[in-house]
Amino acid sequence: ENFTLLSRVRNKPYDVFGCWLNETNLISGNLHRIGRITSCSVLWLNNAFQGIESENVNVVKRLFKIQNLNASTIRTVMVADCSRYDSPDLLLDYEEQLAASSTCPVFDLGSDSEEEGAKPKPPPEPAVQELPDAGGVPAEHGLQQLFDGIMEGHARPAMTETELETKVAELFVRNRTKPPEPNLIPTDSNSKTKYLIFTTGCLTYSPHQIGIKRILPHQMTTAGPVLGEERRSDEFFDSLDHVIDIHGHIIGMGLSPDHRYLYVNSRAWPRDCVISDPMQPPPIAEEIDLHVFDLKTMKEVKRALRAHRAYTPNEECFFIFLDVSRDFVASGAEDRHGYIWDRHYNICLAKLQHDNVVNSVAFSPVEQELLLTASDDTTIKVWRSPRAMRIRQARRPRPRKLLFSWLLNQKS
Repeated sequence: ENFTLLSRVRNKPYDVFGCWLNETNLISGNLHRIGRITSCSVLWLNNAFQGIESENVNVVKRLFKIQNLNASTIRTVMVADCSRYDSPDLLLDYEEQLAASSTCPVFDLGSDSEEEGAKPKPPPEPAVQELPDAGGVPAEHGLQQLFDGIMEGHARPAMTETELETKVAELFVRNRTKPPEPNLIPTDSNSKTKYLIFTTGCLTYSPHQIGIKRILPHQMTTAGPVLGEERRSDEFFDSLDHVIDIHGHIIGMGLSPDHRYLYVNSRAWPRDCVISDPMQPPPIAEEIDLHVFDLKTMKEVKRALRAHRAYTPNEECFFIFLDVSRDFVASGAEDRHGYIWDRHYNICLAKLQHDNVVNSVAFSPVEQELLLTASDDTTIKVWRSPRAMRIRQARRPRPRKLLFSWLLNQKS
């Protein structure tokens, strides 16, 4: 009411974005440099209602500490609540999606015309991999001997400085990482477990993997021990519980309303590309692929959509937000359009015209057939579906012409 500052949340870099964990706590991040291309991301649990006088002091608890290799960082943090899986949204199988998408037209709500939507080409399926138990993996004896020889001055490295730093960091993290929690996928439908989801990577600075870390109930409060107080001396970093490799540059993520499905915008790398320099990632496709992952099974469940486009090169690639409602998914694009699809049939329902890049879209939380799009043309546009417009027009009271004419005659 009086615009009192409740808390100050520190976040670095800016594209960690941060998110709410629950009604009283937020998650943010901080980046610490270890070497030229090696860093560490610390994720913080922040009290959103501090209850202290100074707004310059933030009430936080260190939640996780994760090592970043090859100039990658943790970005786009979000939380999925597993307890909301009880009423999953309907998602159809591939055959039904394919039959529907081959016959449905695409409507441009910015004009009176309509055009046939091009049938998207299925891209190569991204690899989904479980991380090994980092705590139980022994270091390679050859790498250990090489490292010892370099430190003692008996050997010269037969690799670049960047490659050597990465190898040393991998060796260090294998022996200084807390093992992942067992049984990632909850068997109890009423589980209070939450998943921390973010973009990350292991090959290059461009975000190409989705990291998933389970947050246990006792970790969801700023009270209690902070990170490190109950650890063994060799547990310096936290391991990820699950990693999904997209094999491309991730430019957007969003959760379905029931938090069961994760939607991911990405621009694919060439199929057989090899990354030799983490600062020189592969070229990325102009087509934006929209993937859907089931967080209950950790598998991709829908054929990837490829209907919108982006043109900026890898080193200039930026985030394009998407949003998901009960029945629809929407995304921006660099082709001066926003897009709306039917979630269940993968049909492109509408193209929303702008004069420049569409960076962000958002459904109304109370009316899913109302969408906002924000563009570099300096406008925010509000769109309603034709059905919603017909309903609104039907409800609009019509003037009674006879009564109006009678009143005019009386005045004259």
